[in-house]
Amino acid sequence: MASARILGTGIDLVESRRMQEVIERWGARFKDKVFLPDEQNYCDAKAFPCHHYAARFAAKEAVSKAFGTGISLHINWLDMEVERDPESGAPSIRLIGKGLELARHHHAGQILVSLSHTHDYAVASAIVVADDSTH
Repeated sequence: MASARILGTGIDLVESRRMQEVIERWGARFKDKVFLPDEQNYCDAKAFPCHHYAARFAAKEAVSKAFGTGISLHINWLDMEVERDPESGAPSIRLIGKGLELARHHHAGQILVSLSHTHDYAVASAIVVADDSTH
């Protein structure tokens, strides 16, 4: 079995209540700045959207930390999308724009992500794995 080389890890924790307050205060302006349309549709279809928004916010933060940049000029909120496998429900990250450029620059082959939430908190972790076929 081939070994994987980890380029970086990231984790983030978000209070669901705070996410609810931000959404109530800023509404579509906030959502459109941080979440792509499919993410918004997924979250808004849930009984408690703030839990799902918080988990996706945490995932994006965790991915940016795993790259070592944080949310910055190198990768922004809309440069990544949290997707869900329709069969298993497993989350994954799709990089777009600057996110894709950053992954190519670091020779990243895969981003592993895990999300979880309770009534009060959402947490996400991300691991960026190298694409060793380029070396």
